[in-house]
Parts: sequence; structure tokens; C-alpha cells
Amino acid sequence: MAAYDALARVYDALMDDVDYDGWADYYLKLTARPGLDLRHICDCACGTGAMSVRFAGRGLRVTGVDLSAQMLERAQEKARLNGVQAMFVCQDMCALSLPRPADALVCACDGVNYLLDDARLNAFFASARRALKPGGALAFDISSAWKLENVLGNGFFGEERDDEAYLWSNRWDADSKTATMDITFFVRDREDLYRRYVEIHVQKAHEPEHLVQLLRENGFVDIRVYGDRTFESPKPQEARIHFSATRE
Repeated sequence: MAAYDALARVYDALMDDVDYDGWADYYLKLTARPGLDLRHICDCACGTGAMSVRFAGRGLRVTGVDLSAQMLERAQEKARLNGVQAMFVCQDMCALSLPRPADALVCACDGVNYLLDDARLNAFFASARRALKPGGALAFDISSAWKLENVLGNGFFGEERDDEAYLWSNRWDADSKTATMDITFFVRDREDLYRRYVEIHVQKAHEPEHLVQLLRENGFVDIRVYGDRTFESPKPQEARIHFSATRE
């Protein structure tokens, strides 16, 4: 089963403590540019559409892109329930094909950590450049190397709720700078029946300086790096790092 297919069943329940409103507002500030009329935004690795729906609720035309059809089904339902319109497309964000260029492109919540080598990183940045208008904005975040090694690391996490539970075991590889996450879900189907699902996720710890270099090589300028939802430089033990860049 592909990563996030099983997770789609419980993703929103397990992420119900995330301040998506504040996160969406922050990303709109990251993508603001003098002279850029922000009307169309592409939300890469959009998942169940939490950010897409909020962008649409703020009056933007939204294209949500994700590799998981199951996640996109929930995104479409979420948009309907919230009374907003958004287009959701099952695509690899490293090979975007949009009907027309966007004014801004975002990738929130670790999407870039799933790009495990320079080939995939370059493919995403080149794809983002093609998908943006000249002068358009790119913004994304990563879980920092410090977080992947020291917070997730070789840790074990678990949670049990009325209708779902998960067991999450991590393995940190210092040589490859990757965290492998084995996640087992138990989802209630009936009163006395839970179904078990297993997924394996791998995230790469990227150094900000390297990402900045690749962004430059792929035609982006005015590249800025910030700490977790701030407009200040990242601290040594910053858990999340944000990037903002402009397409030439």
C-alpha cells in the first residue's frame, strides 16, 4: 500500500490539534510579493486539503496536488462540506502539469522531506518553476535535521482513541541522514472489529544551505530561510524551517 493511502483514513483525526488557520495565514504572507496579484495558488502534497480549503476560503483559486488518490477523495469532500471550490489533481509534484501557471506554489508539512535525493529535489524545483508565472512565489517547509535526529530519531510513539489507534516506530540512519517511520494503524470498522494497516515512510534531513543552492540553480531568486512560522533566521534547534523564493 502506498504511503498515505491507509493514513488517509485517520489523518485528520490525528492532526486535529494543528493550527491550520494560522499556518495558512503564514503561507500567504510568505508568498506575498510587491506587484504580484495573488489569485491562483497550487498546494503541493495537499493531503486531505486542510490548507487548500483555507486558501479557497480566503478567495483564492486553488489547485491541490497529491500522489494519494485516497487523500484527495477526502480533500474533495472537505471542500464540499466547507462550501468552497478547489480543483484536486492526482500528480507527482516533481512532474507538475497545470492547465495554466500559478501565481504561487506551496508545499507544507514535510513534503520536501520525502524527496530523498538531489534528482528528486531538482525535479521538484524545476517543476515548480515551470508551474509558476514569472515573478511567482514558491514557499515550502521541512522538518529540520535536528528534529528528525533528536525528536523523532529512534523514538516510539503511540496513541489510542475511540475509533482509531496507532503505533509509530522510527529508525534514524546517520549515514544517509534519513528517518524511516514504521506506522501501524488500527481503524474501527464495526463495534467489535478493527482493521490493521501498515505504512512505511522515509524522510530525508536536508541542510538549508543545500536547498538554497539548488533553488538558485533552478532559476529562483530572493531566497529566504526562516524559523518555524517566523520571519527570523532559524535557531540551532529549530524543529521546522520555512523557505520562500521567487521565480525569475
